[in-house]
Amino acid sequence: MPRVLTQDLIPGMVTAEDVYTYNNQLILPKNLELTDKTITKLEFYSILSVRIKEQTADIEPPGKITPADASYSEKIRSSPEFKQFKENFDKSLSSMKDSMNNIVVKNSPINGEELLSQTSSLLIDSPSGFHIFDMLHNMRQYDDPTFAHCMNVSLICYVFGKWLDFSDADLTTLTLAGLLHDIGKLKIPEAIISKPDKLTDAEYATVKTHTIEGYNILKNENIDVHIKNAALMHHERCDGSGYPLGLAGEKIDKFAKIVSIADVYDAMTSARVYRGPLCPFKVISIFESEGYQKYDSKYILIFLEYIVNTYLNNRVRLSNGMEGDIVLINKLDLAHPMVRCGSKYIDLSHERGLSIEAII
Repeated sequence: MPRVLTQDLIPGMVTAEDVYTYNNQLILPKNLELTDKTITKLEFYSILSVRIKEQTADIEPPGKITPADASYSEKIRSSPEFKQFKENFDKSLSSMKDSMNNIVVKNSPINGEELLSQTSSLLIDSPSGFHIFDMLHNMRQYDDPTFAHCMNVSLICYVFGKWLDFSDADLTTLTLAGLLHDIGKLKIPEAIISKPDKLTDAEYATVKTHTIEGYNILKNENIDVHIKNAALMHHERCDGSGYPLGLAGEKIDKFAKIVSIADVYDAMTSARVYRGPLCPFKVISIFESEGYQKYDSKYILIFLEYIVNTYLNNRVRLSNGMEGDIVLINKLDLAHPMVRCGSKYIDLSHERGLSIEAII
């Protein structure tokens, strides 16, 4: 029964055992055939890996996304704004990688201003951040996913902090906390991080230590304590179901709470081998149905509401194949807005069999 990293799971694989959270809440039962939705659910719960049954033959990933699914992504990727963003992102990522490796390998002191210059260069053309999410959703997969993820989370944290009306000082701290939250993964042996085969239990346990490793790297640095706490606590949850310490409620640093939302959102919306970027409304639906006890309400509600508002007036395809435009947001049910399909108005909050399948 090999253990497979969540990021490497493919629909069609079958669970070899019950999957629980870190406080023993059942997430998925044994003998369940995985789907895109259940894999995304594992990302939501920050489950790093799952035991799967040995396959008699390799599972082929589902076919690539259809032109209808791809149209919105293609529109973004073909735009001059995206091409410029991607060029700047690649340059910033290379510099950020060098800086973080120097911190971990050479024990170089952290230069916050230098690190933040990597993210600030990406925000020049989008200071409000409203287009950052579309840009990040459509970036290609990187050979160094840890660094790309840290950059993504940093950018999301910056935008999130603006939505929360953070002061400039707190915004700087939050952005740097997002950038450094996963630095502990650089202490995990490369042979484990990039292992193409299934992880052993011992290797899985090693991967889980990245939060403590990150804190140990940062604890003696001359940086804000919130940044250190974010590295340690970004997998903690308000209901006590996280790790490494099982902290709950106010025991979790508020900056770590914000970073944790950005961290999981980026993981859930990332493109996979078998599909393009996940529709944000599917992610919002999971947050609404299962996340309000796990994330601080004063942060998660604002985050989800702003995400939804970025797609107001966008054209979408519903799960029944109909197409229309989002015309009204339901604040009490953010994943199910009002959609105008021709002359017909459909309130998805009252049509439980319908949902937004894709932004087109």
